[in-house]
This record gives sequence, C-alpha cells and structure tokens, in this order.
Amino acid sequence: MSFFKPGLAGLGALTLLLLQLGGSQARRLPTNPQWVKLDAQAKQSRSVAKRQSATFPVYTFTQPLDHFVDTGFTFEQRYWLDDRHYKAGGPVIVFEAGEGPGDERMPILDTGIVDILANATNGLGIVLEHRYYGTTRESVPVQNFTTDSLRWLNNEQAAADSANFIDNVTFPSITGDLTAPGTPWIYYGGSYGGARAAHMRVLYPDLVFAAISSSGVTHATLDDWRYFDIIRQYAPADCIAQVEKTIDEVDRLITSPKAETRHAIKAVFGLGNLTYDPDFASLLSNPLGAWQENNWDPAVGSTSFARFCAALGTPDKATVHTAQGITISNATFNYAKYINRTYVASCRPPNTQDECFGTITAKDSYLATDLSQTWRLWQFQVCTQWGFFMTPPPNPAIPRIISKLITLDYASLICKLAYPPGEHFKVPAEPNITAVNSLGGYNIAYDRLAIIDGEDDPWRGDTPHSPAAHWRPDTTLRPFKLIPGLMGSGVRAPGGVHHYDENGLADHSAEPPQIQAIHEQEIAFVKAWLKDFKPSTKS
Repeated sequence: MSFFKPGLAGLGALTLLLLQLGGSQARRLPTNPQWVKLDAQAKQSRSVAKRQSATFPVYTFTQPLDHFVDTGFTFEQRYWLDDRHYKAGGPVIVFEAGEGPGDERMPILDTGIVDILANATNGLGIVLEHRYYGTTRESVPVQNFTTDSLRWLNNEQAAADSANFIDNVTFPSITGDLTAPGTPWIYYGGSYGGARAAHMRVLYPDLVFAAISSSGVTHATLDDWRYFDIIRQYAPADCIAQVEKTIDEVDRLITSPKAETRHAIKAVFGLGNLTYDPDFASLLSNPLGAWQENNWDPAVGSTSFARFCAALGTPDKATVHTAQGITISNATFNYAKYINRTYVASCRPPNTQDECFGTITAKDSYLATDLSQTWRLWQFQVCTQWGFFMTPPPNPAIPRIISKLITLDYASLICKLAYPPGEHFKVPAEPNITAVNSLGGYNIAYDRLAIIDGEDDPWRGDTPHSPAAHWRPDTTLRPFKLIPGLMGSGVRAPGGVHHYDENGLADHSAEPPQIQAIHEQEIAFVKAWLKDFKPSTKS
C-alpha cells in the first residue's frame, strides 16, 4: 500500500523538494506535517547522486526487541566493518548511523571521519545501524509501523542496543576479543546521531571510552524557533532581505479581513485552490530547508539554496500589479514565480492542490503503516521524545523568514494526524523532552566527549554551541570546537553547516583548510585520549 494515491504529483514538486534538499541528510527536515508529506512522496522516486565508495562487508548482531521486558522477540542489527587500517591493540571507531539506513553511510566509512580516525590510530571502523531503520526484513523488529509497533523505538532501547553490541560483539574477520572495556571504543555521530554519541558516553562510560558529538542536538525542545533564525542570520544578506520582505507582505495579505485579498495572494503563488492557509504559508518555507544541505564537498551537498536565492533577485523598491488585482513587491513576485515553477507546476490534475500540499484536508495521507512508510520512524521519535517543531521567533522584534501562521499547533499537527492511539501505546500530548534534557541538554559534558558544531548550522540552536548555551573552554580532555566561516579579502565565507566534519576526500589535502583543520584537531585529541587508555577486564 503506497503512502499516496497513485500518481499524486507525479515526479514533480514533491520529488523536487527532496532532490533540492540533497541526500540522506534530508531526513532531518524541519518538522511540520506538510514537510513530512512532501518528504515521504519524494522518497518513493528520488535518485540522488552520491559519491562512490568502497564495498564493505555487512554483518548482523542479534538484539532483543525489548532490553527491559522479555518479549521473546529479537531482530538482527546490521553493521559494516572496515579493517583496512586495523592493527592489534587499535581502537574501535563506531559511527552511529542515526535515523536512516546504515548502507547510506558507506562514504563515511570509506573516506570520511571513521576512515580518517581509523587510519591515524590503527583502528577498526564500524557503521552501526539504528533499530527500525534497516532496509532488510530481518533488521526491522516489527511487522508494521503502527503506533503500537513503534513503541520500542526510543532513546533508551537504542542506547541499550549500542551498549549490548559494544559489550558482546565478536567480529568474524578479527581474531581476539575487541569488546569493551578491554578495547577502547570511540563513538561518533552527527545530528541525532551526535546526541546519541554524547548520551552513550554519559550513560555507559565504562563501555564507551570516548565520543565525538558532531552537530549533536542534545537539547530537545518543543518550540524550535532558532532553526530558521540561524538561517536568517547566516544566509546571504540580500537573499534574506528578499525573504523577510516577502514573508512580511504575505502575512499581512493572508490575514486580511477581506476574503478576496487572502485568495488573491494565494493565487499569485499559484495556490488559489489550497484550502488551509497554514499549508500555503508552510509551502513558502520549504526552500529554506535547503540551507542545511550546504556542504564543502559538492558531491555531498546541494546548490538548491543558492538557486533559490538567485531566483529572488536583489533587493529593490519595485512593485508589481498582478493579474489577481493586488500590488506586491518585486521580492514577493519573484518568490511567487519560484514557488509556481518549482512546486505548483508539478501538481497536475487529476490531483488537487489539497491532495498535493494539504494536511488537515488530506488526513488519510498520514495513516498508511506498512514497512515502506519509513517517514513514520523519525517523526515518531519527534512526537514522543524530541520535539523540534519549527516556528517563527516568539519575539515580534526579531525579523521572520517563515510565516506567523506556522504555529506550534500547526508544526506539531503531524503527531495527531499520523499516530492515533494504539491498544498498547499512546503518543503523549507533548514529547517527553525532559527525558532527553536530563542527560545534560545544552550543558552535556564528560571527559573525552568532544563537541563539534558548525557556526552556520541551523540546528546549532539545539546543540551546546547554541546562542542560549553558556560558552565553555576548548580543551584536549573536553574539546569544544565551532567550525567558523573563513575570511578572505574581507568577505566572510560560509561557516560549517550540518556535521561538516563528517565527510572527507580520498585525498585529504584537497579538502578546504577549515575541514583539514578540524580533522587534524580530531586526530590530535583522539590520539591524546588513547594514551590514557588502560585496558581492563569485564567485572
């Protein structure tokens, strides 16, 4: 059973959204019900180019469905092994695959941070897949993705999986016992995986010798207004000026007491038949999410945000009197042309705009629960424990780049639409973010826990480098590093965006200076940590 009616929007706007946003990182889209809908449809047909990488053997490790109550059920957790650099006595470098299939992470094992650290330390590289996110039947622990079946998808079970793996795994191609605490295990993750890496160091310090949290979203929140505000602050100024002008103008017109005015502004954007005004406002925010897909490596990143900015043009005072009978700024007119061309044009009959872009007007779209509905996984975690519902700033004095119609109620609507109460589990009225933040939140810290973030990363507001967090010293024992923008000829180049240190090139000397620098720093502090390792036996 497919998520959408056959042929809905074809391979057009809904597919283009994900193609714009890039590859596997697109799972971490800003959360609201319309974005989830577009994401799910695009995944059915996208084909995103990826850097070629070596082939690594895949193995499985048997995990219980529930670590805390014996259900009698198990599943096979997948992991991939790279022993090219391994020498006896070296560490195990494990990469947390996070909220996506582990086989999408092979470039990181081949030339990325796992390869870089393993090469420098004679280490064994591993990609460890997260429960539920596998692509083989044996690696998915349930028969479907209903609310009840997803109840074992939580932070506590995932952490117990990793601990059980580190404590008990045997590697088919390696002689000897490499489990902790006899071998130093270094846990690396990015974004949600970065939070997982930090949590593993805090929760299981006897098993996880060290951890690196890259763009780790360790602070869970309900109203995550900083995501778009960081884009506002760090994206090109002319582009943001055009967006601010458009959003201010659209908000004024879409909230007009005159129905004809409200309809006119939607019609300018080609969305006159989209019933629910917040859905219209949400679609205007979609191009902004491409900011997080900027990457120093063009084979990994996306140029979608740059193309969007180019379409908006440069700020001016020109106005356009539209065929719909309203006068709007040139910025809004250009924005409307972009939305028309990029999204609306691909929503063709017999599909209606509500079917293509609607939420409460197309509720059935969210109720399919077969195993192909992988969009349900991360959203379930969002709705139960993490939050991250993106909204405009609460302070009206802060300029907005998304509409004020995108309220917390709208952004979190996905939780009600997609997860009706089950027989054994009910999604809480609000995510239990306290369970996440009790592990440290902004202040999470531990010896041999490195915090690595990008200055321009829209997720930085949920990391220890958030503007809301306290600054702390950067030391070898507790590295605290922010990948900055580079200054050249008086012009600020883009700073680090989302887990900027994660990928690498086969020829590391060809990487940009800021990437070479962070990789060299990571090698240095990991080598320093390993000097302090003292193997011990299991108790």
